[in-house]
Amino acid sequence: MAKKKEKKEKKAGKRMKKKQLAALLIEFFQANPNAAFSMKYIFSELGLNTHPLKMLCIDILHDLQEDDYLKETEKGKFQLNYHGTEMTGTFQRKSNGKNSFIPDDGGEPIFVAERNSAHAMNNDRVKIMFYAKRKNHEAEGEVVEILERANDTFVGTLQIVKSYAFLVTENRTLANDIFIPKERLKGGKTGDKAVVKVIEWPDRAKNPIGQVIDILGRSGDNTTEMHAILAEFGLPYTYPKAVETVADKIPAEITSEEIAKREDFRQVTTFTIDPKDAKDFDDALSIRPLGDGLWEVGVHIADVTHYVKEGTVIDKEAEKRATSVYLVDRTIPMLPERLCNFICSLRPDEEKLAFSVIFNITEKGEVKDSRIVHTVIKSDRRFTYEEAQQVIETREGDFKEEILTLDTIAKALREMRFAAGAINFDRYEVKFEIDEKGKPISVYFKESKDANKLVEEFMLLANRTVAERIGKVPKNRKAKVFPYRVHDLPDPEKLENLSQFIARFGYKVRTEGTKTDISKSINRLLSEVQGKKEANLIETVSIRAMQKAHYSTHNVGHYGLAFDYYTHFTSPIRRFPDMMVHRLLTKYLSGGRTVSETKYEALCKHSSEMEQIAANAERASIKYKQVEFMSEHLGQVYDGVISGVTEWGLYVELNENKCEGMIPLRDLDDDYYEFDEKNYCLRGRRKKRMYSLGDAITVRVARANLEKKQLDFALV
Repeated sequence: MAKKKEKKEKKAGKRMKKKQLAALLIEFFQANPNAAFSMKYIFSELGLNTHPLKMLCIDILHDLQEDDYLKETEKGKFQLNYHGTEMTGTFQRKSNGKNSFIPDDGGEPIFVAERNSAHAMNNDRVKIMFYAKRKNHEAEGEVVEILERANDTFVGTLQIVKSYAFLVTENRTLANDIFIPKERLKGGKTGDKAVVKVIEWPDRAKNPIGQVIDILGRSGDNTTEMHAILAEFGLPYTYPKAVETVADKIPAEITSEEIAKREDFRQVTTFTIDPKDAKDFDDALSIRPLGDGLWEVGVHIADVTHYVKEGTVIDKEAEKRATSVYLVDRTIPMLPERLCNFICSLRPDEEKLAFSVIFNITEKGEVKDSRIVHTVIKSDRRFTYEEAQQVIETREGDFKEEILTLDTIAKALREMRFAAGAINFDRYEVKFEIDEKGKPISVYFKESKDANKLVEEFMLLANRTVAERIGKVPKNRKAKVFPYRVHDLPDPEKLENLSQFIARFGYKVRTEGTKTDISKSINRLLSEVQGKKEANLIETVSIRAMQKAHYSTHNVGHYGLAFDYYTHFTSPIRRFPDMMVHRLLTKYLSGGRTVSETKYEALCKHSSEMEQIAANAERASIKYKQVEFMSEHLGQVYDGVISGVTEWGLYVELNENKCEGMIPLRDLDDDYYEFDEKNYCLRGRRKKRMYSLGDAITVRVARANLEKKQLDFALV
């Protein structure tokens, strides 16, 4: 205590500004929130030994009292004024110490200083004590209880010193490395990537203490790095043996009793169309003529829930994962391999159980009749998208009659969808060609061609038909509980911003009117910009104005597709919501009663969250491969376009390979640049030079940091 006092006295020295002393007083009261102190005690604790300092202190105490920040408990005794406001919410940690608390009720974020954080971790649910707000200061709080840890495992690289070790993380939310006692290393060596669980963070300690849960392998090794990405997002990178063992016991044979219960499509021409590297074939299409210009088209979906019963270990694992994860070079499946690539997969020349939507449809895409039935099918051929595309383009090849008819119907369906106001975002995907060691050797772009669109239209039609079957009920009836895929109208404020932004390029978009008016005007905009240099930019900004689609039992329709009812039925091998839909559909079609809305809404929320996490991990793996690919091209010069503008720098996407990197703000040293959020640009204070989203720019590859998945460019 004496040393501390001495230090404070030095600081409190002869001359102290009001602001300094106020900060000192606030720190003093926050450190002792429940005690009341006399002026004499405060003077002595803060080492205020001159008359002017004591007078200044009294002055500040009364200011703080007026601000409602302190209260006078008895004459001359002061205490921190907690307004008794305890709040619960989410803690957000920042490595720069600017932590914040987001209240559950969605109020304004509240600043939490590091000393008041009680070592809460990012996204922990916490209870805070809310300090009385001082005039002209931001609201501040102190964590008084950690209610629920969001994440106590971290991924990083081990560094081992003589008798202890550290996990060095690239986590932007953790300012400090994690200390690991020698006996908790699990055999890890310096340079290993590891998953570490934080076991405690003592009050006075700067670093959390952890133990190694898993060694992923050597830093830089491809599989290690891919597993590290999964672990970083809290996603599993191995499949539990116990679940695989159960799956291995499921018989693949189909009994004659089972076939007798189903509609038999084994003799009808049926095929699958999938990416060339796919192993899990979720869906197949069958087609046969009915005469009078009518066709019977079957959309056959793997009958996963016939094999995976609710509440079993396989089901629980699938529910937890909620989706398969597709990294650059591997798939982390939702279901055990025996199910997803063998038993359920609609492989050619094998009899398979399916859940099907059968349409009687004209070549103009008019559905005359449809039914949803359990079937048994036998696929005649597996097409890759490229092979089916060849048939469409050359009008030659296997099943050309069938493929060309399906293509005609799909084009008609697509046209009707756009006429109804569906939004046409036609984006390409960046893909890597990878050698056997996982090293990226080239980049190519995957575009959606007619064959992809053919499959897409029939899947959309099936999903929509299933959703309508359950959701569309007579006026006075209540629909049964069902998971929908919903997509809300664009955020009006974001639409307004989009409208102002594109006006600079001479374009217009409607910000009010009916749903259809708005979507048609967005489509007009998207077709107007096609082929123009600002096309990619305007598409990006338009996508940002859109809401995210998600799962919910509360149907608000799907704005982007212009459907009033939409669900996910067509991919039960890789998405849990589709399994839920299959189960409920089977139950309801046989007259079953409705289910608990609370239970299914929670499952929808979980599925939406997991879908988002999987997408983030997928992006991180692409980012990693981009940096790895570009690390071979250091010093080379490329043309690009500004793809993002932030207060810390400019993101630039290279035209040639769509790799994205950053020009840090500190490297723009010819002026002092200010960030204009509304207009997506940086503006120089003196020379008025501007860098705007969408500008063409020439850059040199400056640095490639694989650890941080970060590519730095320099202006040329």
